[in-house]
This record gives sequence, structure tokens and C-alpha cells, in this order.
Amino acid sequence: MPITYTVYSESGGIHKTTWTANLAEAHARQGFDVLVIDLDHQAANLTYLFDVEEGRDDPDADNLVRHVLDRPNGDFDDLIQTTEEGVDVLPAHDMLEEFTELLLQRERFEENMGDDFDRYEQLYKVLWEENNVQEDYDVVIIDPNARAEIMLYNAIYATRTLVAPSKPAGKGNKSLDGLGGLLESMSTNLGIDVGVAAVILSGVGDTSTHNRYGEQMEAEYGVAGSIGKRESMMDEMWDVQGTAFKVVEEGWHNGEKEARRLREREVETLETILEVADSLANEFDVEPPQEPTLTIEDEEVAPL
Repeated sequence: MPITYTVYSESGGIHKTTWTANLAEAHARQGFDVLVIDLDHQAANLTYLFDVEEGRDDPDADNLVRHVLDRPNGDFDDLIQTTEEGVDVLPAHDMLEEFTELLLQRERFEENMGDDFDRYEQLYKVLWEENNVQEDYDVVIIDPNARAEIMLYNAIYATRTLVAPSKPAGKGNKSLDGLGGLLESMSTNLGIDVGVAAVILSGVGDTSTHNRYGEQMEAEYGVAGSIGKRESMMDEMWDVQGTAFKVVEEGWHNGEKEARRLREREVETLETILEVADSLANEFDVEPPQEPTLTIEDEEVAPL
């Protein structure tokens, strides 16, 4: 099986989607074939960030929900789009808003027909059993919505592993405690082992409060990596519709290429993201095919 995980946190404002996109790109730079799946029906931020929104609002377009419901309009492979940064994306579709209702309707139908049906296993079946995604991809990452509902449970059931972004604050610590309860409940009720492969921190500042909570989180959960606020770099990602690697290496600023002043702290952030990707490969006991590099001002810099 490939490296598989869902990026999830109960807290908002912790760069969940930007972490997902940046980790996907980091894995691609390790030489892995990477697929990211956008299950966030409320915003479809990952779909926007990778600029693969075409057909999202077309009610007749084939999409992942149709495949989960066993009513596809085409081949599964045709749902996947390749980005210019070398990451494949299965984009969100507006039908995701009806995912829970439609899945429960199918569950009632199957049960009325006398067939067994588990509402939480359906994404797993589509990915691994019906379409053998593991044959084409070394890494599969899911970006779900933030609500604990059937779609999230499908994502966790399909990947069995979480990466948890958080903040070095009381709210972040509380969200990690809540995550632990969610995983324990899922493991018990679904009969599967679910674990946290990494806790990653965003918005880390040099304050006594951040240091205290950061040390506490490190002691209780282990922290694979942490970055500062980096608001300028993160905001630019949305302007250029690309990862932080694209922003820094191509020098994007205010929508203009080669206009950004090189900041050492931003290069260090990219290195941290690569280090987290490396630690995740170690968690899954998978050796990356190559040593990832950064290209800064036409010079390759080995980050690790």
C-alpha cells in the first residue's frame, strides 16, 4: 500500500489545505507519484489552489460522488487532473454537498434489497478495490471538510492515518484531544486501527505562550515540524494558484513573477515541509526514490 493519510483538524485557521498542497508537492519532489483528493464541499479550496475547478458546478459532469454511489458517468481515471507542479488532483464537485444524504439513500436501498452495506467503507472500495489506485500512486492524501460527518469518516476509513495541523495554543491542544477521542471511537466502532502519523504546527511565534504550548504538544503528541505565520507566502499561494514552492522559487509577489524578495525564513519553511514529508515516508517505512531539492535563483539547494 502507498503512503496514505487524511489532513484533518477540528480547529480553523491552521492552514489545513495549504499544508495538504505543500506536502503533496514535497512528496512529488521525493520522486513519488502523488494523488490528492478534495472532499471539502464547503469551499473546495484545494481544487481552487491547484486550478482544477472546471466542471465543478456542472450537474451532469462525472465526479467522485457518482462513483461512490455506483452511478458513474465515465471512467474513474478521467476524474483525475494533472497539475503543472507534478501533482495529480481529484477535484471537488458541488455534488459533495449532498454526499451524506445520497449515501444514506443508497444504504437504505441496499438494505431493502437484502444486501450488506457499510456507509463508511464506500470511498475505500472505490479507491483500493474497484480502481486499484495503489498501482498508480505512491502517495494518496485526502483533504476533507472540517465537520465530523460521514464524508470525513469515509476519508479516515480509506487512509487509516491522519496528519494533524494545529496551533501552539490552548485551542490547538484541545483540538488534538478531541481528535484522539474521534480516532478511538472510530477504531472501536469500525474495527480498524487509525493513527496519527504527524502533528504539524502553524503560526508559531517566539512568545512564552507559544513556546509553552509547543513544548507541551511535543511531549504529548510529538511534532513533525512547525512554521511561523508566513502570511505573505500563504496568501500569495491563493493569488498564483500554486504551492509555496512555486511562490518562492519563481519569486511571485502581488501576482507578478520574479518580483519577490528572497526571504531566508521562507526558504527554511520549504525545508521544514520537505522534512515533514520525509518523516511521513519514514512513518510508512517507505524509502523516497530521490533526494528532494529546492531551486532558488536558478541554483539548486539541497534542503535536507
